[in-house]
Amino acid sequence: MDPSSVLLTDKVAVITGGGDGIGKGIALTYAKFGAHIVIADLNPAAGEAVAQQVRALGRKGLAIATDVRNREQVQAMVQRTVAELGGVDILVNNAGGVRPKEFMDMDEARWRRSVELNLIGLFNCTHAAAREMIVAGRGGAIINISSIEGSRAGPLYSVYSACKAGMENFTRTTALELSRHRIRVNSIAPDMIDTPHTAELHTPQAQQAIARVIPLGRMGTTEDVAGAAVYLASDLAAWVTGINLHVDGGTWASGGWIRQGDSWTLFPDSTGVVDSPKQSGG
Repeated sequence: MDPSSVLLTDKVAVITGGGDGIGKGIALTYAKFGAHIVIADLNPAAGEAVAQQVRALGRKGLAIATDVRNREQVQAMVQRTVAELGGVDILVNNAGGVRPKEFMDMDEARWRRSVELNLIGLFNCTHAAAREMIVAGRGGAIINISSIEGSRAGPLYSVYSACKAGMENFTRTTALELSRHRIRVNSIAPDMIDTPHTAELHTPQAQQAIARVIPLGRMGTTEDVAGAAVYLASDLAAWVTGINLHVDGGTWASGGWIRQGDSWTLFPDSTGVVDSPKQSGG
């Protein structure tokens, strides 16, 4: 295998919600690997700031203010991308999110807003980008940013968990339907990632708890997610489609086991001493 398989030289990547957080990390990492970047973000100033950083890396960077819930805006964004950069090779469906809320305290309007952002936006962007990939006839890669909450119960995140579970099945289904066009579709499921949205987790107490809950002992970084996104977009993953890749420091594998001292337990307490069953390996 040629080591250049990992490069994204002159590929055109559209990243929704690329103005900050995980999307920004993917955008800048893709640019370092040779891609030209379109930042499709609801916040024009944030999008342009990232596009400037992309251009400073020697790649083309284009910021297009886009509400992924608005089909016309998404179609216009893709058409402008094709007109100015020559096509769409990679789509990263990163825009999404929700605020925590008890299910019984949630109203229909709040539920609908989350579905529109996380699933209607997913449909709009995938449909528009895939159509251009098919017309161009050179294949492509679509990467959906899911969450560990799409694979496990998420108290306070009922609608978000439902949307991300839907995204993961959508990933598998579209992977099959688009395979004849050489378009690969995969998803990434992060756990806690260090972004401006998780700044409250920087306290010593929170970091201590994270070290117990996440087997690799720390929060993830946007670069951790970006590394997986580079792999899935590159020729290294030329025969990979329809998968959901957990980028979570081992949280999904732990299945509820928590580090306590040098062993693992399902029944932790605040003192670090328990009389409950432990598992230390073997």
